[in-house]
Amino acid sequence: IKDFSFVNQDSNTITNASFEDKIYITDFFFTSCPTICPKVKQQMLRIHDKFKDNDKVVLLSHSIDVRHDTVAVLKKFATKLEVDTDRWHFVTGDEDHIYDMADEYFIVAQKDPDAPGGFDHSGRIILVDQNRYVRGFANGVDAEDVDRFMGDIQKLLDETAIQ
Repeated sequence: IKDFSFVNQDSNTITNASFEDKIYITDFFFTSCPTICPKVKQQMLRIHDKFKDNDKVVLLSHSIDVRHDTVAVLKKFATKLEVDTDRWHFVTGDEDHIYDMADEYFIVAQKDPDAPGGFDHSGRIILVDQNRYVRGFANGVDAEDVDRFMGDIQKLLDETAIQ
C-alpha cells in the first residue's frame, strides 16, 4: 500500500506510520449510505470487539463522501458506534486520494449519480499486514465470510508473533 495521509474523527493526521508494526482492517463507506454500509459497519464492529484487546490490530474506515462526512460528522458517527477511536479511525481527506486508495486495495469506490446515495462502492473488508501488503478480503455483508476473515486475522497475528 502506497503512502497516504488522511484526517480522522479526532482531527488527527493518520498516515502509514500510524500503523507501524500493526496489521489493519480497512473499508470504504459513507455515513449516509442507504444500502450496504450499515451492514458492513456491523461486521466491522464484530471485528473491533473481537480484537479490541490486541494492540496489534487497528481499523481504518475511509469515507468516500468527503463533502458530507466532515471530521465532525465522522466524530458523531464513531461516538454513536461506541468504539475505541484510538483503535478505529474514520478518515476523510482529498477525494481523489481516497479514490486512489480504493484502487490500492483492489476495490471499487467512486461517485455514481445513478447508485443509491450517489456512490458505487464495494462492501469488501480488507486485511493489510504490518508490511503494508493486502493479505485478505471479506464480503462485509456476509457474517460467515467475516467469521472466516477473523480466522485469517488471527492467523496473521500468530504468524507475526513468530517473526
